[in-house]
Amino acid sequence: MNAAAPSRLVLADVETLLDLGRYAARARALDADGAVRLQAVGSVLAAWVGVLPGTGLLGIGTTLGLRTSALAEPAQLDVLVPLAAVTDRVAHEGELAMLPVPPMRVNAAWAAVSPPRGGWQAAAPISSEALQRSASEGIAEVTDGAPDGSGAAAVAALRAQVWRRPITDAPDVPAALAFAAYVLGFLSPGEEATVAASGPWTRLTTQAGHALTRS
Repeated sequence: MNAAAPSRLVLADVETLLDLGRYAARARALDADGAVRLQAVGSVLAAWVGVLPGTGLLGIGTTLGLRTSALAEPAQLDVLVPLAAVTDRVAHEGELAMLPVPPMRVNAAWAAVSPPRGGWQAAAPISSEALQRSASEGIAEVTDGAPDGSGAAAVAALRAQVWRRPITDAPDVPAALAFAAYVLGFLSPGEEATVAASGPWTRLTTQAGHALTRS
Protein backbone atom coordinates (compact mmCIF):
# COMPACT_ATOMS: atom_id res chain seq x y z
CA MET A 1 0.00 0.00 0.00
CA ASN A 2 1.08 3.56 -0.62
CA ALA A 3 2.42 5.18 2.58
CA ALA A 4 2.19 8.68 1.08
CA ALA A 5 -1.38 8.38 -0.14
CA PRO A 6 -3.16 11.55 -1.27
CA SER A 7 -5.87 12.88 1.03
CA ARG A 8 -8.39 13.20 -1.80
CA LEU A 9 -9.20 12.04 -5.31
CA VAL A 10 -10.62 14.52 -7.81
CA LEU A 11 -12.90 12.77 -10.29
CA ALA A 12 -13.49 13.99 -13.85
CA ASP A 13 -16.91 15.42 -12.95
CA VAL A 14 -19.74 15.08 -10.45
CA GLU A 15 -21.53 12.38 -12.46
CA THR A 16 -18.38 10.24 -12.44
CA LEU A 17 -18.22 10.57 -8.66
CA LEU A 18 -21.90 9.68 -8.32
CA ASP A 19 -21.41 6.63 -10.55
CA LEU A 20 -18.62 5.50 -8.23
CA GLY A 21 -20.94 6.00 -5.27
CA ARG A 22 -23.71 3.94 -6.88
CA TYR A 23 -21.24 1.16 -7.67
CA ALA A 24 -20.01 1.13 -4.06
CA ALA A 25 -23.59 1.10 -2.79
CA ARG A 26 -24.41 -1.96 -4.89
CA ALA A 27 -21.34 -3.76 -3.56
CA ARG A 28 -22.28 -2.72 -0.02
CA ALA A 29 -25.73 -4.28 -0.50
CA LEU A 30 -23.94 -7.63 -0.90
CA ASP A 31 -21.83 -7.10 2.22
CA ALA A 32 -22.58 -4.21 4.57
CA ASP A 33 -19.12 -4.61 6.09
CA GLY A 34 -17.37 -5.04 2.74
CA ALA A 35 -14.33 -3.25 1.39
CA VAL A 36 -13.24 -1.55 -1.81
CA ARG A 37 -9.70 -1.39 -3.15
CA LEU A 38 -8.97 2.03 -4.62
CA GLN A 39 -6.06 1.93 -7.06
CA ALA A 40 -5.19 5.20 -8.75
CA VAL A 41 -2.50 5.31 -11.42
CA GLY A 42 -2.15 8.61 -13.21
CA SER A 43 -5.53 9.75 -14.47
CA VAL A 44 -7.38 6.45 -13.91
CA LEU A 45 -8.99 5.15 -10.71
CA ALA A 46 -9.69 1.41 -10.48
CA ALA A 47 -12.20 0.41 -7.81
CA TRP A 48 -12.17 -3.31 -6.94
CA VAL A 49 -14.84 -5.03 -4.84
CA GLY A 50 -15.40 -8.59 -3.69
CA VAL A 51 -18.59 -10.26 -4.91
CA LEU A 52 -18.18 -13.95 -4.01
CA PRO A 53 -15.57 -15.45 -1.66
CA GLY A 54 -13.15 -18.10 -2.78
CA THR A 55 -11.99 -21.25 -1.03
CA GLY A 56 -8.62 -22.81 -0.30
CA LEU A 57 -5.15 -21.34 -0.62
CA LEU A 58 -5.72 -20.47 -4.28
CA GLY A 59 -9.00 -18.67 -3.65
CA ILE A 60 -10.93 -20.81 -6.13
CA GLY A 61 -14.28 -19.21 -6.84
CA THR A 62 -13.14 -15.71 -5.86
CA THR A 63 -15.27 -13.29 -7.89
CA LEU A 64 -14.46 -9.61 -8.17
CA GLY A 65 -16.00 -6.48 -9.62
CA LEU A 66 -13.92 -3.73 -11.23
CA ARG A 67 -15.01 -0.28 -12.32
CA THR A 68 -12.66 2.37 -13.63
CA SER A 69 -13.18 6.13 -13.38
CA ALA A 70 -11.41 9.11 -14.90
CA LEU A 71 -9.54 11.46 -12.59
CA ALA A 72 -9.24 15.19 -13.20
CA GLU A 73 -6.03 15.30 -11.16
CA PRO A 74 -3.46 12.47 -11.57
CA ALA A 75 -2.82 10.44 -8.41
CA GLN A 76 -0.93 7.42 -7.10
CA LEU A 77 -2.86 5.37 -4.57
CA ASP A 78 -3.47 1.78 -3.49
CA VAL A 79 -5.62 1.36 -0.39
CA LEU A 80 -8.29 -1.00 0.92
CA VAL A 81 -11.03 0.91 2.71
CA PRO A 82 -14.60 0.20 3.93
CA LEU A 83 -17.33 0.51 1.32
CA ALA A 84 -19.40 2.39 3.89
CA ALA A 85 -16.74 5.08 4.13
CA VAL A 86 -16.84 5.62 0.36
CA THR A 87 -20.64 5.76 0.07
CA ASP A 88 -20.86 8.16 3.02
CA ARG A 89 -18.25 10.50 1.54
CA VAL A 90 -19.86 10.54 -1.88
CA ALA A 91 -23.23 11.34 -0.32
CA HIS A 92 -21.80 14.39 1.47
CA GLU A 93 -19.81 15.90 -1.39
CA GLY A 94 -22.73 17.78 -2.94
CA GLU A 95 -21.63 19.57 -6.11
CA LEU A 96 -17.93 18.71 -5.74
CA ALA A 97 -16.35 15.97 -7.85
CA MET A 98 -13.98 15.11 -5.00
CA LEU A 99 -13.66 11.95 -2.93
CA PRO A 100 -11.82 12.39 0.37
CA VAL A 101 -9.73 9.23 0.84
CA PRO A 102 -11.03 7.40 3.93
CA PRO A 103 -8.30 7.26 6.59
CA MET A 104 -9.27 3.81 7.88
CA ARG A 105 -7.73 0.66 6.39
CA VAL A 106 -9.24 -2.83 6.39
CA ASN A 107 -8.34 -6.35 5.28
CA ALA A 108 -10.18 -8.60 2.83
CA ALA A 109 -9.18 -12.08 1.69
CA TRP A 110 -10.09 -11.35 -1.93
CA ALA A 111 -7.62 -8.47 -2.10
CA ALA A 112 -4.75 -10.97 -1.91
CA VAL A 113 -5.98 -12.85 -5.00
CA SER A 114 -5.00 -10.72 -7.99
CA PRO A 115 -5.99 -11.42 -11.62
CA PRO A 116 -3.16 -11.26 -14.18
CA ARG A 117 -2.55 -8.04 -16.08
CA GLY A 118 -1.84 -9.72 -19.40
CA GLY A 119 -2.20 -12.92 -21.36
CA TRP A 120 -5.94 -12.56 -21.92
CA GLN A 121 -7.42 -14.57 -24.77
CA ALA A 122 -10.83 -13.65 -26.16
CA ALA A 123 -13.70 -16.14 -25.96
CA ALA A 124 -17.21 -16.01 -27.43
CA PRO A 125 -19.24 -12.96 -26.32
CA ILE A 126 -22.60 -13.29 -24.56
CA SER A 127 -25.72 -11.13 -24.46
CA SER A 128 -26.79 -9.15 -21.41
CA GLU A 129 -30.16 -10.91 -21.57
CA ALA A 130 -28.51 -14.33 -21.21
CA LEU A 131 -26.43 -13.06 -18.30
CA GLN A 132 -29.42 -11.56 -16.52
CA ARG A 133 -31.41 -14.74 -17.02
CA SER A 134 -28.58 -16.86 -15.58
CA ALA A 135 -28.19 -14.54 -12.60
CA SER A 136 -31.91 -14.51 -11.84
CA GLU A 137 -32.18 -18.28 -12.08
CA GLY A 138 -29.14 -18.75 -9.86
CA ILE A 139 -30.43 -16.33 -7.23
CA ALA A 140 -33.77 -18.16 -7.17
CA GLU A 141 -32.01 -21.53 -6.86
CA VAL A 142 -29.89 -20.34 -3.94
CA THR A 143 -32.90 -18.78 -2.23
CA ASP A 144 -35.10 -21.86 -2.65
CA GLY A 145 -32.33 -24.25 -1.67
CA ALA A 146 -31.28 -22.35 1.44
CA PRO A 147 -34.42 -21.70 3.52
CA ASP A 148 -34.34 -19.94 6.88
CA GLY A 149 -32.36 -21.94 9.40
CA SER A 150 -29.89 -23.40 6.91
CA GLY A 151 -26.40 -23.67 8.31
CA ALA A 152 -23.68 -21.36 7.02
CA ALA A 153 -21.66 -24.27 5.63
CA ALA A 154 -24.65 -25.62 3.71
CA VAL A 155 -25.44 -22.22 2.24
CA ALA A 156 -21.81 -21.68 1.22
CA ALA A 157 -21.69 -25.10 -0.46
CA LEU A 158 -24.91 -24.39 -2.38
CA ARG A 159 -23.66 -20.99 -3.56
CA ALA A 160 -20.39 -22.53 -4.73
CA GLN A 161 -22.27 -25.22 -6.65
CA VAL A 162 -24.59 -22.72 -8.34
CA TRP A 163 -22.14 -19.96 -9.20
CA ARG A 164 -19.12 -22.03 -10.28
CA ARG A 165 -20.89 -23.97 -13.01
CA PRO A 166 -20.94 -22.59 -16.56
CA ILE A 167 -23.87 -20.70 -17.98
CA THR A 168 -26.15 -22.78 -20.19
CA ASP A 169 -24.92 -22.58 -23.81
CA ALA A 170 -21.88 -20.53 -22.70
CA PRO A 171 -19.25 -23.01 -21.42
CA ASP A 172 -16.60 -20.28 -21.18
CA VAL A 173 -18.66 -18.17 -18.73
CA PRO A 174 -19.02 -19.27 -15.08
CA ALA A 175 -22.38 -18.26 -13.63
CA ALA A 176 -20.52 -16.23 -11.01
CA LEU A 177 -19.74 -13.65 -13.69
CA ALA A 178 -23.42 -13.30 -14.57
CA PHE A 179 -24.22 -12.79 -10.89
CA ALA A 180 -21.50 -10.18 -10.42
CA ALA A 181 -22.41 -8.23 -13.54
CA TYR A 182 -26.08 -8.27 -12.57
CA VAL A 183 -25.77 -7.19 -8.94
CA LEU A 184 -23.19 -4.50 -9.71
CA GLY A 185 -25.34 -2.94 -12.41
CA PHE A 186 -23.06 -3.73 -15.35
CA LEU A 187 -25.78 -5.06 -17.67
CA SER A 188 -27.75 -3.01 -20.21
CA PRO A 189 -30.52 -4.36 -22.47
CA GLY A 190 -29.31 -5.13 -25.97
CA GLU A 191 -25.64 -4.98 -25.02
CA GLU A 192 -23.21 -7.82 -25.65
CA ALA A 193 -20.54 -8.59 -23.06
CA THR A 194 -17.06 -9.65 -24.10
CA VAL A 195 -15.33 -12.60 -22.45
CA ALA A 196 -11.63 -13.35 -22.04
CA ALA A 197 -9.53 -15.88 -20.13
CA SER A 198 -6.02 -15.90 -18.70
CA GLY A 199 -4.87 -18.99 -16.82
CA PRO A 200 -7.49 -19.84 -14.18
CA TRP A 201 -9.18 -16.44 -14.51
CA THR A 202 -12.16 -15.49 -16.67
CA ARG A 203 -13.17 -11.87 -17.27
CA LEU A 204 -16.50 -10.48 -18.42
CA THR A 205 -16.56 -6.90 -19.71
CA THR A 206 -19.37 -4.46 -20.52
CA GLN A 207 -19.32 -0.71 -20.99
CA ALA A 208 -20.10 -0.31 -17.28
CA GLY A 209 -17.38 -2.48 -15.79
CA HIS A 210 -15.65 -5.83 -15.45
CA ALA A 211 -16.42 -9.01 -13.49
CA LEU A 212 -13.62 -11.52 -12.90
CA THR A 213 -13.61 -14.99 -11.36
CA ARG A 214 -10.96 -17.61 -10.59
CA SER A 215 -11.72 -21.24 -11.43
